[in-house]
Amino acid sequence: MLGTNDLPEAGAVIDDATMRAFRACIRGEVLLPGDGAYDRARAVFNGMIDRRPAIIVRCAGVSDVIRGVDLARTNDLTLSVRSGGHGVAGWAVSDGGVMLDLSPMKGIRVDPGRRMADAQAGLTLAEFDHETQAFGLATTMGVISMTGIAGLTLGGGLGWLNGKHALACDNVISADVVTAAGELLTASADRHEDLFWALRGGGGSFGVVTSFRYQLHPVRMVVAGSVVYTPTRTRDALRSYHEFASACPPELSTHGSLFRGPDGRPTLAVGVCHCGTPEAAETALRPLRRIAPVIEDDIGPMEYEALQHRGDTGFPPDQQHYWKSSFLKHLGDDAIEVMITFVEQMPSSNSGVGLQHLHGAAARVPKDATAFPHRDDHHDFLILSQWPDPAESSRNIDWTRRFFEAMTPFLEPAVYVNNLGEGDPRVREAFGANYDRLVALKATYDPANLLRARRSVPPVV
Repeated sequence: MLGTNDLPEAGAVIDDATMRAFRACIRGEVLLPGDGAYDRARAVFNGMIDRRPAIIVRCAGVSDVIRGVDLARTNDLTLSVRSGGHGVAGWAVSDGGVMLDLSPMKGIRVDPGRRMADAQAGLTLAEFDHETQAFGLATTMGVISMTGIAGLTLGGGLGWLNGKHALACDNVISADVVTAAGELLTASADRHEDLFWALRGGGGSFGVVTSFRYQLHPVRMVVAGSVVYTPTRTRDALRSYHEFASACPPELSTHGSLFRGPDGRPTLAVGVCHCGTPEAAETALRPLRRIAPVIEDDIGPMEYEALQHRGDTGFPPDQQHYWKSSFLKHLGDDAIEVMITFVEQMPSSNSGVGLQHLHGAAARVPKDATAFPHRDDHHDFLILSQWPDPAESSRNIDWTRRFFEAMTPFLEPAVYVNNLGEGDPRVREAFGANYDRLVALKATYDPANLLRARRSVPPVV
């Protein structure tokens, strides 16, 4: 279990009078250890995370957020923020601190005329897509429907539409933010521009975002699905998939998945989403079906909202998770051999390797235009380890670490901040050349490091 030694301990104890006054001014629910709903509220996606906040505030609105921030600051308590609770590192929960649970804040208003949506931070991808798809509109989000929009967007937001419409953070028009000082600001291209820059890919340690305004795009029907290649040709399929993805038009985004098939052999599946015309999709996908013999092929027209739910079955509930990630630009034979070898030894059949391709519009944004610096045509390489039995944790973690170490010579010195696991020290690599600017902004907006639970940039070098 990851618990009390993983985050800073609380620096103060809140007395009864202060707690009574706090409860009286909160419109939402305040939970303390021992309350009936406390354990359910502190549970997150990763079953390895077992932390106990001193207070959980299930915020009903912005005023609750402000009061929760003020409580943490005046009592020297770590502040953590939960929206979807899907982050593998469990940053949403801090031992002995104040946890702001934004999941009750699910308001959304879609303006189809201006192709914009105002969305509160408690929404999941499924809830956001459900509303925007009623108008035939969408913006880039992730690929797992239970993910929270806030954490995803603040870290960058790589998804099925990234080639055509860039990342989630690139589609943010403005954001309402409660700062560590308890002040509500609206950050945009012409208001608090420095904060706006940091929020787009810099992680969640610059303030508590309560809502986003997103740019939307006409997307309803897509050509999507996946192909699975015969396990006897996995090496060839991996090599050819890399070449295929590198030449994809912007309308076509891909996600390779290497897993252990029913017969135990490493097997490659490639998921796709083409958001152009069916005729263009047929032309673009033809080479994918020829790179190796195909044993399954369910690619066809489907609603975008349906596509956004397809990946959910790969994340069964109540799993232990330990991930290692980086970016991979060149997939050569030596790297393929390492991948094949370790997947053959994979201790859990629920685990796998992801190769989500970032390209097109997402790659063309200048590296310093937003805090997200990884603007290139490359794969987000992810060793996604998950297993049900906590007794198997050591074995699975050891496999993951050895696998990542063996792959390191082939990887870029970079990592997607949303994939950083617990204790991963590569924060500087998550932000690259933008790191120093983020440190300076952290010193401006959170000099006391109130939002330190997220283990993002510090307020000093």
